[in-house]
Amino acid sequence: MHWQNGHKRRAAGSIYRADNFEFAKVGVPVLYIGKNEHLLSRAADAPLRADEFDLHDYHQVSDEVKPDWDLSGAVQDVQLLFQVGYEVSNGDKYPEWKPGNEFKPQRDAMMKADPIDPRR
Repeated sequence: MHWQNGHKRRAAGSIYRADNFEFAKVGVPVLYIGKNEHLLSRAADAPLRADEFDLHDYHQVSDEVKPDWDLSGAVQDVQLLFQVGYEVSNGDKYPEWKPGNEFKPQRDAMMKADPIDPRR
């Protein structure tokens, strides 16, 4: 799992606020693409529209898709996530947590409890 600036459980939440966190905390490997980490079309010092949205609109009445948003990056994200999921589901090995990850012990216990699956 990637931790921005080396800090676990940052105040903003990151993976701990993600919809798929419920899976991660019981050991199921999840895919998580954080925001702002792969913007290709802006200068490094340019303000982020996502920051403005988070400050004023996130979980507010105004929290809705805006007509001027360019969602082409989101389309690329979904295509990438689909490809990864497709390859994992057709692969011969389950994904694993890295050593030392806080979710790894739950996953290891889960995998020991299911002796039927031949992919291990």
